[in-house]
Amino acid sequence: MKKYVLLFIVSISIFFKGFAEEGMWLPQLLQSLNEKEMKRMGMKINASDIYNISKGSLKDAIVSFGGFCTAEVISDKGLLLTNHHCGFDAIQTHSSVQNNYIRDGFWAYNTGQELKNPGLFATFIIRIDDVTKAVLGGVSSSLPEKERQSLIDKNIAALKTMTKKESYQDILIRSFFEANKYYLFITETYNDVRMVGAPPSSIGNFGKDTDNWMWPRHTGDFSMFRIYADKNNKPAAYSPDNVPYKPKRSLNISLDGVKEGDFTMVFGFPGRTNEYLHSSAIEQTVNVSDPAKIGIRTKALNVIDGFMRKDEEIGIQYAKKYASISNAWKKWQGEILGLTKSNAVTKRKELEANFEKIVMSKPELNVAYMGLLKDLEKVYKDIEPYAYARDYYSEIFPKIELLMFANQLKGVVNAFEKNGEAGYNLAKEKVVERLEDQYKDYSAAVDEKLFSVLMEMYVKDQKDEYSSAYFKNLLKDNGGDYAKTASSVYKQSKIYCMKDLQALLSGNAKDVCDAIKKDIGYQIAMDMQETFTNNVSESLNGYQATINQLQRLYMQAQMDVFTKKAFYPDANSTLRVTYGNAKTFQPRDGVKYDLHTYMEGVMEKYKPGDYEFDLPQKLIDLYNKKDFGRWGVKGKQPVCFIAANHTTGGNSGSPALDAYGNLVGLNFDRAWEGTMSDINYDPSICRNIMVDIRYVMFIVEKYAGAKNLIAEMKFVSKAGVKK
Repeated sequence: MKKYVLLFIVSISIFFKGFAEEGMWLPQLLQSLNEKEMKRMGMKINASDIYNISKGSLKDAIVSFGGFCTAEVISDKGLLLTNHHCGFDAIQTHSSVQNNYIRDGFWAYNTGQELKNPGLFATFIIRIDDVTKAVLGGVSSSLPEKERQSLIDKNIAALKTMTKKESYQDILIRSFFEANKYYLFITETYNDVRMVGAPPSSIGNFGKDTDNWMWPRHTGDFSMFRIYADKNNKPAAYSPDNVPYKPKRSLNISLDGVKEGDFTMVFGFPGRTNEYLHSSAIEQTVNVSDPAKIGIRTKALNVIDGFMRKDEEIGIQYAKKYASISNAWKKWQGEILGLTKSNAVTKRKELEANFEKIVMSKPELNVAYMGLLKDLEKVYKDIEPYAYARDYYSEIFPKIELLMFANQLKGVVNAFEKNGEAGYNLAKEKVVERLEDQYKDYSAAVDEKLFSVLMEMYVKDQKDEYSSAYFKNLLKDNGGDYAKTASSVYKQSKIYCMKDLQALLSGNAKDVCDAIKKDIGYQIAMDMQETFTNNVSESLNGYQATINQLQRLYMQAQMDVFTKKAFYPDANSTLRVTYGNAKTFQPRDGVKYDLHTYMEGVMEKYKPGDYEFDLPQKLIDLYNKKDFGRWGVKGKQPVCFIAANHTTGGNSGSPALDAYGNLVGLNFDRAWEGTMSDINYDPSICRNIMVDIRYVMFIVEKYAGAKNLIAEMKFVSKAGVKK
C-alpha cells in the first residue's frame, strides 16, 4: 500500500505539472508561489512589478469596471480601455434613433465632449491582507452552519472597524477556498467615469451571435472611458469641476505583438469558477442544469430576434438584453461540449478514487475525510429535482418583464403594510424612478410573446407542483391556449404601461395597494413566487447548505491530500493574475487554429446589410488602400490572437500583457471548445481570445481619427523602448 501511494503521489505531481497555464492567482502571493514558474515560461519582470504596496505597480493600472468587467488605465490622464460589450450599457443609454451610437459609434475629440454615466464606477485595489485568523477566531468544526456564519459575520464587522484606512477608501473582505481562508481588500472607487470612445457595433461586435465564443474571431471588442477625480486627485461624485485622474501607474502599449510561445499574462477581476467540484456536480451540469437553461434561452432569443430584425427602435431597446441572454446561452452549449469531449466526469471520478486511496492509507486523513465523497454524491442526487425547478424559475421569471414590474411593485405594497403611508410614499418614489428607466427599453408586444412562449415551458416542462396554480386556472379558462391567455393577461393588467401605472398610482396609499394586489399580472407573479418558496426553496436551501458545508470540507481535504499541488482559489470577482503562452491549438481531428487573425478574415466574412457581418464603408476603404499606418505588419493588419490564459466572465476588458508588462491585447472571450474551463481546465483546448492592441489603435487613429487619444498614450517597441 505504501509503495502504491508513493507511486501515485509521483504520478499526480507529474499530472499537475502539465497544467502550468491553469490558475487564477492572487497577485500578493505571486512571489512565493508563481514567480519562478512565470520566469521559466518567459516573464522578464519581477512579481514585485506586478503587485507592490510601497510603490506603483501593474495592479495600480487595473480597475474593476462597474463591478462586472475589468478595465485598464492607458494614459496619465486616466484614460480607460475595456471591451465594447462592457461599455455597451453606457453606449446604449446615450443612443437614440437620432444619435445611434450603437450603429455609428461615438468619439470625443476633446474632454468637453465626453459623456457622464451615472452609476458607473472604477475601483482600484490598494492593498490585500490575509485575515483568516481574525475572521475564523472562535470558529470550530462543531458549530452549526448558521452559528458559524453568524460568528464570522461578527468577526468581519469587528475587523472592519479596527482596520485603518483613508476616509475615501473602502474595505472588502472575501472568502476563498470555500471559506477556508479570508482576505481583506482596501479599495478606492471613482464614481465619475465618462464615455470617451466606442466603435460602431459592426466593428465592436462584428460577428455578433454567430461568432460569439468562437475562434477564429475578427471583432474589435473595445471601448474607452475616462476616470475623473477632484482637484486633489481623490474620488468624487460627478462635477463639471472634476479633472482627469492622474494614476499611480498606466500601461505602456507594445507595438510588437506576440508570436507562438511568447509569455502572456492577463490581469483582472474574474467572476466565478468552480474548479474543485465533486463529479456528481459536473454530471448534473452536463445532463440537467445546462440543457434546461439552454432550452429556455433558445425560445426567448427566437422571440426577441424576430422583433429586433423588423423594428429599429426595438433593436436598440433590446440589444443589450439580447446580448446578455445569448452570451450565457452559447457558453453553456460549449461547456457541455467541452466537458463531454474532455471526459471531465470520468477524470474527476479517477481523481476521487485516488483521493480515497490516499485517505485510506493514512489514519489521520481517514478520521477526517472517510465517507466525504459518498456524502457529496448523495446530497447532489437529493438536490437535483429542486435545482432543476430553480433553474426553470430563475430563467423564466426575469425574462418576462411584466413579472419583474410586479416584483418591483411588491416593494411598494410591503412598505405600506409595514410602515403605512410614510413607508409607501418613500418606496413609491424609488420604484417609479426605477420603472421609468426600465420602460425606456421595453416593448409590450415583445413581452407578451415572451410570456406566451416561456409560460408554456414553465407549465409543461416541470413537475406540476412546481408551477403556479393561479396561472394554470387562467390557462384552463382560456381553453389551454397560451397565446390567448397571454393576450387576456396583457389586456387586463395595468402595470406594464407607464401611463396606466401612473393612473393606478394616483390614488391614496390603501386604494393603490389594493389595486396593485388585484392586478392580474401582479397576482401571477406573486403566485409564482409563493409556489417556488413553498414547494422548492425550503428543500433546495437545506440541501444547498449541506453541499456548502461538505464542499468546504472537501476543499480542505484536497489540499491536505494532494500536497504536491499548488492550489489557487476559485474566482470570486477579486483581483487575479493568470499566465501562460500564446498558443495555437487543435480542437478536433484535422482542424488546427492559427494564433492570429487579420483584416483579410474580416473582409471574407463581410456581408453587406447583414445584421452580424456588415461593415462601415470607411473601414472597407482603409482595407482596400492597405492604409494601416504603423499598426500593420508587412502589409497586413492584425485583429485578434489567442493564448493559454485561464480566464472567465469578469475578465472581459482585462489587459493582455507581454513578458515585460506591456499591453499587447484586450481579453474579451474564450474559444467555444474550452468554455468548460470554469469547471474543468484543459490546457489542450482552453484558449482565451484577445483583440490585438494594434487593431484597437488602428481603429482609434485611422478609422475614428481620434489623434487626441493616441497622443495621450505611451508606445513601446522591442522590450520597452519608447516609440
